[in-house]
Amino acid sequence: MSKAQNWLSLNFFTFFFTWGIFMPYWTAWLISSKGLTVESASTVIAVGLLVRSFSTFFIFPALSSKFPIGLLIKGLAISSVILLYLFIPFDSFYAMILAMTLFSLVYPLMLPLTESIGAIMMQSERINYGKSRSFGSIGYTVGLLVIGAVTAYFGEEAIIYVMFVGCLFVVVTAFYRTPASLQEKSETTSVPFRSLLQSKRFVIAMIICVLIQGAHASYYNYGFLYLQHLGVNNTWSGIILNIAVISEIIFFTMADRLMKKVHVSSMFLVAALASVVRWTLLFVFPNVSVYIFTQLLHSLTFGLAHFAFIRLLYQEFSSREIPTAQGIYASLGMGLSTSLLTFAGGYLYKETPGLAFLGMTVVIIPAILLSLYMKKNYDSSVENC
Repeated sequence: MSKAQNWLSLNFFTFFFTWGIFMPYWTAWLISSKGLTVESASTVIAVGLLVRSFSTFFIFPALSSKFPIGLLIKGLAISSVILLYLFIPFDSFYAMILAMTLFSLVYPLMLPLTESIGAIMMQSERINYGKSRSFGSIGYTVGLLVIGAVTAYFGEEAIIYVMFVGCLFVVVTAFYRTPASLQEKSETTSVPFRSLLQSKRFVIAMIICVLIQGAHASYYNYGFLYLQHLGVNNTWSGIILNIAVISEIIFFTMADRLMKKVHVSSMFLVAALASVVRWTLLFVFPNVSVYIFTQLLHSLTFGLAHFAFIRLLYQEFSSREIPTAQGIYASLGMGLSTSLLTFAGGYLYKETPGLAFLGMTVVIIPAILLSLYMKKNYDSSVENC
């Protein structure tokens, strides 16, 4: 691999190592270490997602237009380490709300930033996005395995300390041989949102992603708790959660080749149909074997949908516009929709754990219809890149 490809792969790995701790385990950490109820922990997580949607929608595009993207990744990495400490000294519900609010203003920006770098380097460095993104999935896998082993031995209180170590590694890799193309200050002003919305294809794809990615809310926030509900211990829970990421890794390593001639709308349609199957099975068959099988579908419900959107950005926008478009995606698809559905999922999980997943199935139905509409009206004439 080229030096640029290596750098991107390394940064994907370290960031997603921490993401593999924060996303599936933070709810459990709030419950076990801070004594919060499931409902209170869900509220803290949902508030964080709301703040994330704000920061990625407004703050990230503003920062990316004013500072070199290579400088941003360094500054955000250092700030994340500092703000993570706020979770430690206090235990009250409102203190956790405050800590989550401040942390979510900064740390989640690393997600659209890293993905934007990947999309930009597809143009400037001609890198293989799928290959580098697979290292992010590997990092996520390692994070899950490490947390599974650590919590089995030291308890769930150790989660935050592993998170600290991971964030420090993010700082180190951000400073390691940053490509020169990322160190130049942007000479352009911020991209108005309305200019992106002129692309109807982008708008439709954005709505589809909001639905498909948002429907992962119950899985991300209650998947670990659901495995405990099924009687699975922490070590095996980490292994089972990893199956999803391994399937994602396999997909990303082959995606550029397999999806080269596949329309974006077709990818979205397959991802939406796979989502209906995945979340319905978890409701209908509440057992470990079915849970394990549905983990394999993560390569489609998340991986394929995500790859399709990155492909669309590459097709529709210039490198100047990509960070703003990526910020919208992270804000709405990974933040706002997930936040709202986390609230809904928490209520449904309290009633019956499996109901939280069935609720996500309902959300996916419009995504199927929009994918068909997109395929008929826009993608029939779009050349694949």
